Amino acid sequence: MLALLVAALFSAQQPPPPPPQDTTKRDTTKVKLDSLPLKMTPTVSFETAEGTWLSLDVSPDGKTIAFELLGDIYTMPITGGTATRITSGPGFDSQPRWSPDGKRIVFLSDRSGAENVWLMDPDGAKGKALTKGMNNLYASPEWTPDGNYIVVSRTSGVLGSVYELWLIHKDGGSGAAMLRVQAGPNVPPPMNTLGAAFGKDPRYIWVSRHRGGFGYNLTYPLWQLAIYDRQNGRLFTQTDVYGSGMRPALSSDGKWLVYATRYDAETGLRLRDLTSGDEKWLVYPVTRDDQESRFTRDLYPGYSFTPDNQALIVSYGGKMHRVAVPSGQVTEIPFTAKVEQQLGPMVHLSTRVDAAQVLVRQIRNASASPDGRRLAFSALDRLYVMDLPSGTPRRLTSDTVKEQVPAWSPDGQWLAYVTWTDQGGTLNKIKADGRSRPVRLTVDTAFYDTPVWSPDGTRIVVVKGPRAPRTQEHFAPGYEIDWVPANGGALTRISPINAWGRPHFARDPNRIYIYEGPEGLVSMRFDGTDRRAHIRVTGYTYPGPGAQPDPAGEIIISPDSDKVLAQVGNYVYSVTLPFIGGETPTVNVSDPSSSAFPTKRLTLVGGDFIGWTAGGKQAFWSIGRSFLRWDPAVSDSMDKVKQRADSIRGDSLKTDAFKALADSVQKRLRARSDSLGKQPAYEPQRVDVAIRAARDIPRGTVVLRGARIISMKGDEIVENGDVVVTDNRIVSVGAQGSAPAGARVIDVSGKTIIPGFVDVHAHPWPTWGIHETQVWKYLANLAWGVTTTRDPQTATTDVLTYADLVETGEILGPRIYHTGPGVFWDEDFKSLEDARQALRRYSEFYGINTIKMYMTGNRKQRQWVIQAAKELGLMPTIEGGLDFKMNLTAVIDGYPGHEHSYPIMPLYKDAVQLIAQSGITYTPTLLVAYGGPWAENYFYEHYDIHDNAKVRRFMPHDEIDQRAERRPWVRDNQHVFPRIAAGANAILQAGGHVGLGGHGQMDGLGDHWELWAMAAGGMKPHDVLRVATVNGANAIGMEQDLGSLEPGKIADLIVLDANPLEDIHNTNTVRYVMKNGRLYEGETLNEVARGRRVRPKMWWWGGDPTSRATATP
Repeated sequence: MLALLVAALFSAQQPPPPPPQDTTKRDTTKVKLDSLPLKMTPTVSFETAEGTWLSLDVSPDGKTIAFELLGDIYTMPITGGTATRITSGPGFDSQPRWSPDGKRIVFLSDRSGAENVWLMDPDGAKGKALTKGMNNLYASPEWTPDGNYIVVSRTSGVLGSVYELWLIHKDGGSGAAMLRVQAGPNVPPPMNTLGAAFGKDPRYIWVSRHRGGFGYNLTYPLWQLAIYDRQNGRLFTQTDVYGSGMRPALSSDGKWLVYATRYDAETGLRLRDLTSGDEKWLVYPVTRDDQESRFTRDLYPGYSFTPDNQALIVSYGGKMHRVAVPSGQVTEIPFTAKVEQQLGPMVHLSTRVDAAQVLVRQIRNASASPDGRRLAFSALDRLYVMDLPSGTPRRLTSDTVKEQVPAWSPDGQWLAYVTWTDQGGTLNKIKADGRSRPVRLTVDTAFYDTPVWSPDGTRIVVVKGPRAPRTQEHFAPGYEIDWVPANGGALTRISPINAWGRPHFARDPNRIYIYEGPEGLVSMRFDGTDRRAHIRVTGYTYPGPGAQPDPAGEIIISPDSDKVLAQVGNYVYSVTLPFIGGETPTVNVSDPSSSAFPTKRLTLVGGDFIGWTAGGKQAFWSIGRSFLRWDPAVSDSMDKVKQRADSIRGDSLKTDAFKALADSVQKRLRARSDSLGKQPAYEPQRVDVAIRAARDIPRGTVVLRGARIISMKGDEIVENGDVVVTDNRIVSVGAQGSAPAGARVIDVSGKTIIPGFVDVHAHPWPTWGIHETQVWKYLANLAWGVTTTRDPQTATTDVLTYADLVETGEILGPRIYHTGPGVFWDEDFKSLEDARQALRRYSEFYGINTIKMYMTGNRKQRQWVIQAAKELGLMPTIEGGLDFKMNLTAVIDGYPGHEHSYPIMPLYKDAVQLIAQSGITYTPTLLVAYGGPWAENYFYEHYDIHDNAKVRRFMPHDEIDQRAERRPWVRDNQHVFPRIAAGANAILQAGGHVGLGGHGQMDGLGDHWELWAMAAGGMKPHDVLRVATVNGANAIGMEQDLGSLEPGKIADLIVLDANPLEDIHNTNTVRYVMKNGRLYEGETLNEVARGRRVRPKMWWWGGDPTSRATATP
């Protein structure tokens, strides 16, 4: 047997097989979280005399300070001097506290792959993990006065912000919750406890407490101080201050309490005499507290009384200070620290703007014909049919309306489908061979979706809804399922629905099945009676208080009614359908091996548009432009064969003959065996559909003459210059010269030309499902000069089609680059291989080169994502998550992009240098600032958009009303965007990268607001323009084609009436926008230069009501 194994493992000294097309078996290898997997390569080195969020503690002998700096822990004499680093490596270590005897330091670290509580000696030696969780976050560890226990705040999950108070013994054990979070549907918001502190009496623990977790645009008070009685477990509030009470510290003699609170726009430290209760300000202002984000390192950096209780050692202003108690006299404690931080390899990948034909990235609602020989689908929102497996796709109509959601008739001769225009939609049918004109089946124009034929072919069931709300991009109430005769006629209502799933049939031809979300899969008769609920399917459960499992996105019953196909998250599952009666059964598929009934996960990569073939012998789904079919009988048979082969192979590794081999040979054999064990037993049948369409590229030469040109090529400014464009590329930029023969010359004398804006955090989400004919958000962005967008988290895959439609010219808008749906925590990766398979969804199937890592689990899981991304040629950007600790780990791990603002402000040299030297692009999206009120509120308060003619041209009226008529009011001094912008400017001046992100808050105009907010932090106008242009191009890897006005680059530019270098607000004087060589008027988007094309009327123009003060006589 061993000989056969060796032969099998080494016989093929040949290239490895290509990567699997899809997988049907999840990698369930148990991986011990005992290290961080990412190999660090470059090192950032610098010396600093200031630090950001310096949490510190004083040793019991009063001689030494321990403090955290950029994820390492340092010590130094209490009088100041050069700090000694006592922890290092990629793990993020924080919040050190000395034991009462001075022999140990407790701290937090994610060096094991997830954050846990650790102990070490004062020199950093003998590190030991006290906790061993995989999904927890901790804050503010503190020793009990007897030195036997540690009190620490703990929360669960990557979004955790509701902390329980836990007691852990120094020698180990699982510990116990002292104040446990209570959560449920009829329970008040859970009590949140942070910052445990002891005074003279060890019976009482002082904490900051607050009901609920984090939030946005918050109002005070949020937190108050309380004492927890360790005898009876009760909590007693001790403050009632408007600015909150945070991070208590008590003198050991029982005389003094110090705590942080907000006063006006700043944070200060209050001193309370515990005997009299009198209070006064000890020092003001200090470090801004973190109560308006996720406070993962507590609400204020740790500080400490000296052992003699005569002073407080505290950090603020980037420095450490000795503050005399009670006088408040301040003495700086000078320090310097040598930072040497290893970083992960930066995953920055350059790419080019595609100039070839558009290879369509998505087929939608694909399904095989009843005989399995043909495939029907929509692509570019047009109806197609192709012969399987490798026929040429062909359109069935020449219509210009949207054609979507084809459904085969039972005999395979017809296809029903729906259409859509701004005037509404219809239900049609057409011969599947394309030899007839479409037949309209519905009399009324409305919104229609997801038709299905009855098994006998005499009726078609369809979802119907009101036209007007859908035109306005609303998923409004009013949906129902109707049926219509297969030859057309009047609609008959079956039942109102909540519009979750699509109607379909099973064994009983008189029952219509449809997924109704929380109710599960239901069925009813053609008259809507005898409604029954059959099954609920759920998936991942977030590990937080009160969390419920995620519901399925779709459930389709098999034709024989024995199984259901469920789409849960990104994945497809086959689930046995139990016939129980009584309460509707719920099957959780997050771990198929432990599901209540037999369950199988069909793909690791993902899938969409699920269904069963006729007769139910195969399940199918689509992903990108691929169609896949899964045969359960073949899959089960091959699984059994593989299990037997794996067992034989595993047994062979235990024989004496194997053990006699050299260690190196054993290692290779085991590795090969493991590799074979992970290979799937069965691959679904995959068909890749190739449809190519012409890319919109104008022809001819245009000269923009006489303008000031801010090229963004360094600091270059050309006065009275020319920009010459041929087709869609810039030919020359420079002083005026003779125009090329045949060129159209546009006089732009006295104006300023800058590159088009690149918004790297845009969310111009269009309508999902049945697609719009023109997206107003795209128009608004382009009209205000945004020529390129990158949407980091699109929620659905509809953007694949919309982006292609922009490239073909059918829809007008900026370039629509995107990450597709985000890579969220519900992926719950168990290995690097899991991450690889999931990310193939983006690189191989969506055909994109960037992803959004949306807080995908613990540190180890986030490192798996960046490892897999690098292997697959994907540039990942991350969600900031209001967590500066996690933000710094992303910088360290080599993520090339960061979305949303750092919630800690200001940033000092340590953070600025690390971020700048790492190469990450920081996109603060100030309009939705973290750590304080959103900047968009400031602009809505100071700029009236409601009656702005350009806004009303490019934005529907109800969208304007939602933004402009009623807003939360914030006093100007409460806004934090100037502070955040100052940090962004510091990063930029240190050589770092800062990007523009409007976040889709006010499409188009909002990007200008974002730039003006950036300038409020002291950024010079030329640097603000750099953020909007060349930095954005670099952030998405397209610096070779976008971001500056240089020969050979794409012709994307803005012509302004006024000079933005004189006043940055002049960015909003847009006269013309050129995108991809086509020139448009900024006020109308009518095309000029290469002939004049007037924009078609939008659906909301002229729709305002006419006022009538008096009735007509």
